[in-house]
Amino acid sequence: MTTGAAGNGSRTGLRLPLGLWGLSRALLLLCVFKIVVIPGPDITFDVSNIYQGWYEVLRTGTYPLDDVTWQYPPAAAFAILAPGLLPFLGYATAFFVLAFLCDALVFGLLLHTGRRSGRSSRGAWFWLAGVALLGPTAYARYDVMVTAVAVAGLLAAGRSPRVLGALAGFGAVLKVWPVLLLAGTPKGRATLRSWSTAVGAAAAVLAFCLVWMPGALAFLGFQRDRGTEVESLGAMVFHVARHFGWDGEARMNYGSIEFLGPYVSTVSTAALVLTIAAFGWLLVWRLRARRFVSSTVADAAFVAVLLFTTTSRVLSPQYMLWLVGLAAVCLAYRSSRMRLPAHLVLAATAVTQFEFPVWFSHVTRSDPLGMAVLFGRNGLLIAATVIACRILWRHTVTEPRLAAAAAGRIPAQATQPEREKALSGSR
Repeated sequence: MTTGAAGNGSRTGLRLPLGLWGLSRALLLLCVFKIVVIPGPDITFDVSNIYQGWYEVLRTGTYPLDDVTWQYPPAAAFAILAPGLLPFLGYATAFFVLAFLCDALVFGLLLHTGRRSGRSSRGAWFWLAGVALLGPTAYARYDVMVTAVAVAGLLAAGRSPRVLGALAGFGAVLKVWPVLLLAGTPKGRATLRSWSTAVGAAAAVLAFCLVWMPGALAFLGFQRDRGTEVESLGAMVFHVARHFGWDGEARMNYGSIEFLGPYVSTVSTAALVLTIAAFGWLLVWRLRARRFVSSTVADAAFVAVLLFTTTSRVLSPQYMLWLVGLAAVCLAYRSSRMRLPAHLVLAATAVTQFEFPVWFSHVTRSDPLGMAVLFGRNGLLIAATVIACRILWRHTVTEPRLAAAAAGRIPAQATQPEREKALSGSR
């Protein structure tokens, strides 16, 4: 009787999140199928034109060697070709259906994880809200597929470092950033297993792609030549400079709207230096970290991708999906302290839908509305990054060091309450 009641309660508790997920995703599908029209540029253009164009080239047995918009690692071809698994649907329709299924997979994994001991359903709720707030862009880029790989890897980390490594390695050849999932693996055997498996998986996938079709590494040259996208942190300099006579312009370049003109290369170089400095900090943290709890792998991955995203010279709206997925995994752990930066990311995601596509024309003109929404989104991301870094450092470096120092000052004959009081005071 008790078991049946518990089962009924569990099913009842799932009705609300499942119902809201279904309603919100139905609305996203209506948007990408253009039954509901969102103001601004056509967010499905990349799928129906660029992706489908790549699909036709890839089917001939070669990577897009002459297309500068092909700026992705070779395993991205798997995502671009995947709609061919649904030959009874048109390319764009099949792509949206696959994006929907990847979204459902992530939601299901987070729901399942939230029911385990030491876990929380907050992660599933966060994903539900984050994808809805980003809007139809979430289904109109292949990033939802990459994020599904990353979320699955992080959720498997505690039980199988090898699974984490395999998915991180595959994800790295899919879109580079999933390699950062390995930043916070516990020192010792877990790191050895996950990192070695990641190297092996990435090497195997890369070797397959090199043998499979010519041009697997063509993306490197196209990616190197990119400039500063109008949505990035560095672009904020030129949005302001435009109002003081800066002689430059914003126009389509290498598949996105970028700033072109004086000092752009300098700002792009500065962004690269900032990225290197950020990863230098991450390396120092890795060497000095003393405490690794169940959520540390997810927390460190979230911080690493925040650093990568905010310092990037390209900060496209779909990048927010990476952060939403990783933040959702953090919140699925009760031990995680990333609630504040996660909610700042959620707020930035909500603003992003106005930055693109709704008011994107204002952003490209650098008018007051465009600058307000862009500076608001980027400001939230900067705040989330700084706060997340401080939390990670304090939780894994400062607190364990203070606790160890306090423990060294506690007399051997002290009672347990006295020890607990001394340790809590050190924090």
